[in-house]
Amino acid sequence: MPLIPEEAIPYFENMIYLPMVFTILEKDRTIFEKAPFKLNRPYINIVEEAVKQVQKELKDTHIYMRRHSMKVLRGEGDDMFTEYVFFHGGYEEHRRYLNVRLRNRVEELLTMYLTIS
Repeated sequence: MPLIPEEAIPYFENMIYLPMVFTILEKDRTIFEKAPFKLNRPYINIVEEAVKQVQKELKDTHIYMRRHSMKVLRGEGDDMFTEYVFFHGGYEEHRRYLNVRLRNRVEELLTMYLTIS
């Protein structure tokens, strides 16, 4: 039986992925602001709406994790894997994520947030 409940995993993973998505959106907003588009405001608006949605979900995740005494820390990493340490209810679990998987999931989330906007 796993020491960390399965229903907690999405919250831990949000704390991995959402900050990455947020960082990318912030960088992209800067690029759109400086890009030589004739009309760049529509692009900036789409990115800003996506940022708002990511911030809301990140806030909700922080609240949930605080209420359930959960924490995630980034562990060791190399060219292939990045390790994350999940803490929940006095237990600690180490999980290794393929860097390609991390990148692909962040790309999926970006697509989702930009489509919602």
